[in-house]
Amino acid sequence: MMNRRKFTLTALLAATAPAALRAESFEVTRTDAEWKAMLTDLQYQVMRHEATERAGTSPLDKNYDAGTYLCRGCDLPLYSSDAKFDSGTGWPSFFESLPNAIGTKEDNTLFSTRTEAHCRRCGSHLGHIFDDGPAPTGKRHCLNGVSLNFLAA
Repeated sequence: MMNRRKFTLTALLAATAPAALRAESFEVTRTDAEWKAMLTDLQYQVMRHEATERAGTSPLDKNYDAGTYLCRGCDLPLYSSDAKFDSGTGWPSFFESLPNAIGTKEDNTLFSTRTEAHCRRCGSHLGHIFDDGPAPTGKRHCLNGVSLNFLAA
């Protein structure tokens, strides 16, 4: 007789969630329905399923006011405006995050290996980190503006 497993919708969603959301537990957790209720469709797809907003669409890309960029999912301070620079990519870019703000994992999608960045407190996808940024770190944290809120100083 064939062994059949009984799958629930929760188990199916957990199995198809991005690896970063399955493999780690986070301080701030919400149900999928709670995330959907608090985010727009684009924010949900980017933050919970690692999609990417179109380049040049975020008003935060051209924001150079003094302040702090927070995770839209849990309000954790992630980046200082002091670390922001114009990368010319069309996405908000920073050369470093605030201490203990982000988590990273290897991302092997799109036929290359990249470093994915997510909020260390709620797991929301932020973007990717590349090795082509300015001094002093040489890093470029290329982020989706929909994953962020800005708090002016």
